[in-house]
Formats: sequence, structure tokens, C-alpha cells
Amino acid sequence: MSDLSAFGFVMPHWFYWGWLAVMPLIMMALDRWLSQRGVEAIDKNAEANQKLQQIEAELKKSVDYSDASNGFTKAVDWISEKSGVFISFWTVNAVVFYFFEVVMRYLFNQPTIWVHEASFLLFGMQYLMAGAFALLHGAHVRVDVVYNFLPLRGRVGMDIFTSMFFFMFAIALMITSWTFLENSYSMDERTVETWGIQYWPVKGVMLLGSTLLFLAGLSKLLKDITIFIKLGREQHA
Repeated sequence: MSDLSAFGFVMPHWFYWGWLAVMPLIMMALDRWLSQRGVEAIDKNAEANQKLQQIEAELKKSVDYSDASNGFTKAVDWISEKSGVFISFWTVNAVVFYFFEVVMRYLFNQPTIWVHEASFLLFGMQYLMAGAFALLHGAHVRVDVVYNFLPLRGRVGMDIFTSMFFFMFAIALMITSWTFLENSYSMDERTVETWGIQYWPVKGVMLLGSTLLFLAGLSKLLKDITIFIKLGREQHA
């Protein structure tokens, strides 16, 4: 990074990436510490979690996956859940960043050169990483004109059939992400803005997010197959 002293405080690249990696762990540990001591922590995601549960219940239409899980699917679902919680704390950073920008711009007449870029990179990575969590909770958008009129086994069968389109997308995304990461790292790709932060970590998050999405889809497919077979046996019992 070139000499940027004339622009006031400029967040170092290493601190930005390090903080995004460590900050959610600190927040999760703090929440756990408060919970263990009986302190009622403020759950800023309570309303969002309630809406997710409502969406999940509506989309799953009484499909019970509790008896369809195995060691692999439980591990993948745990990772999907924790990754979603992890990146949810990134939003706090964007709020702090833009607050800092407003103060510097309108009170000190010294706008920053890094806040906007840091925030849109953060939101892009958050979007990529949220796919597995959203799939786990049934929050992805689906065309349900026909789906809702099918019986329970029919809906599960529809999910199994359409999963091939999902895996085509997920595999293509993983391959493309790997190519992007490899090229970006080899050329030390950076943004064209004055801040000039590295792009390859973003491409790395893209690869990680697509991999988690693929695993979450595989977990759901295995559970759907188990449920489909179970419902078929119950119908013929």
C-alpha cells in the first residue's frame, strides 16, 4: 500500500482481514460467556430468527428431518449453522464503518477512502457465505406454484429431482471460484481504488462459500432420499 497519510486514518489491509476473521469468534464467545452466567444478552437476531423459522416451517411443510440425519449430515448442518452465525456478526462492522464515515465526512470534512470499499466487499462475502445457512433453514426462493399442491412424498421427490440443477450450479460455482482464486492470488490482484486492498481473499471466500453450499445441498439430498424411502414404506405398510 502506498503512502496514504494525506487521507487521514486508513485501515491497514492486514487488520481488515484479521478483524473479519477474529471479530465473530469474539462475539460468539462473549455471547456464550454471558449465557453461561445467566445474563440475558440482547438477541439482535431474534426477530430475524423467528421469521426464518416461519419460512422454514412453511417451506418444509411438516417434513421432519430429525430421523433422517446421520453423522455426515449432522456435521454438515452444524457447520452450515455456525457459518451463518459467524458471518451475521460482520454486519456490525458495516454499521461501525459507515458511522465512522459519516462522522469524518460531515463533522471533520475528511471523507475516507476505504469505508465504502470495505463495506461492499464485506457484504459480497457475506452473501456468498450465507448460502449454506439459508439452504439449511429453507430460506432460498423457490417457485412453489406446483410444489405446494403435491403430497408430502411428492414434495420430497420434487426436491430430489430438482437437486440435480442445484448441483450443476454449485459445482460450476466451485470450479469458477477456484479459477478466480488461483488467478487472483498469482497476480496479487488488488482493487483499482486508492485503498488498493487485495482481492484474492474475496475470491477465497467465494470458493469457501460455494463449497459450504455444495455440502449443505448434499446433506439435504441425503436426508430427502431417506425421508422419501421412509414415506414410501409407510404408504405400503
